[in-house]
Amino acid sequence: MRKNVTLCMLFSLLYFIASAQNNTVIKLVHKVGDKTLKLHTETYFNQFNEPFTVHKFKYYITGLQIEYENGKKKYTFEKPYHLVAEEDSTTKMITLNKPLKNITTISFLLGVDSLRNVSGAQTDDLDPMKGMFWTWNTGYIYAKLEGQSDSSHAAAHYFSYHVGGYKFNENAARKIVLKIDEKSQPSINEITIEADILKWFAGANEIKISNAAVCHQPGALAMMLADNYKNMFTITAIR
Repeated sequence: MRKNVTLCMLFSLLYFIASAQNNTVIKLVHKVGDKTLKLHTETYFNQFNEPFTVHKFKYYITGLQIEYENGKKKYTFEKPYHLVAEEDSTTKMITLNKPLKNITTISFLLGVDSLRNVSGAQTDDLDPMKGMFWTWNTGYIYAKLEGQSDSSHAAAHYFSYHVGGYKFNENAARKIVLKIDEKSQPSINEITIEADILKWFAGANEIKISNAAVCHQPGALAMMLADNYKNMFTITAIR
């Protein structure tokens, strides 16, 4: 009996190792400039020397796709909608059920496509209980950044950016395309992608907490924030 149990454990271990070798993991690391993001406890400064702490950071990755070197083959992640949340480390590890090599591009929609926005409340990562759904009329929040700052004129020095909107002239979804410079990778076990929160405040637009501490609806400010943070992603390691 003991021998059978040992053999079973051995086969399970071998299966796990074999399965792991057939997967590639995308690791998402959240940064504030050159510092690793820490919720609630760490004070950071944006490009305008405004101090802030972060209490919440969440965003949707939709339609994650990998393009191979020859440009003819693509791999699409099986999970069409993936909600990343800083407070849940499991959401920052995306396991692709396929070994990768010789790839050139990782792309995805930062946000939720218009079809899902008009389909009402849904399930899984699109479940309203995830805290990323406004109403049937305005749809989903694509990205959320909340915290406190002495520069904020809101109550309790609160700042809160909830970015969304899918209608004409208010579509805050942004296509993200990350190029991979390293060519002819024989095999890839892990890809690290960093997201820099400082990009929310400066880039295409200057967003000062002192001038705009709250965004809770589609419109001009949401579009400005989306145009900024679409550049927050960088591939920093491939191994």
